[in-house]
Amino acid sequence: MVSKVKPAMPRTKYRNPFPTVDIIIEIMDGRRSRGVVLIERKNPPPGWALPGGFVDYGETLEAAAVREAREETSLDVELIRQLGAYSDPSRDPRFHTISTVFLARATGRPRGADDAKSAIIFDPRDRTRPLAFDHRRILDDYLASKKGFSPCLKMTTADRRRTMTPTSSSSPASTARSKRT
Repeated sequence: MVSKVKPAMPRTKYRNPFPTVDIIIEIMDGRRSRGVVLIERKNPPPGWALPGGFVDYGETLEAAAVREAREETSLDVELIRQLGAYSDPSRDPRFHTISTVFLARATGRPRGADDAKSAIIFDPRDRTRPLAFDHRRILDDYLASKKGFSPCLKMTTADRRRTMTPTSSSSPASTARSKRT
């Protein structure tokens, strides 16, 4: 009896965005916020940014946020809630990332560590300091949320066409998913 061996199917190589977290850490003085923490990046791209980084394999988003906050600011944080998810393919000049942004609280003085040169307490309304990535937009959404507004996550069909790549799917299922976000 001769068995037929099926030829191996070529493996599709998928390119997926990298999952990341960013943390808006409010430094508390009793019940009053003194500001939020910014770090000065040690690695490219340079500049001031919210603490954050890549989610490790097998790690939850929440665990990654607590770990990155501790590594970059030397602060132990209490996560309060998620602010939102940010996925613009151009938000990071190195590659496509999707960031889940958390609001957290801490006490004490931040100290830059790991891949942060320094850390400061910053007034999020201050527009004089240029920020890396899309962190100005994230802080604007944070300020709006403190006034009771939710970040606008609206996407039009024209926006979707503009952000589609040649390998993007436009199946009914993927179109339905995009309308839910």
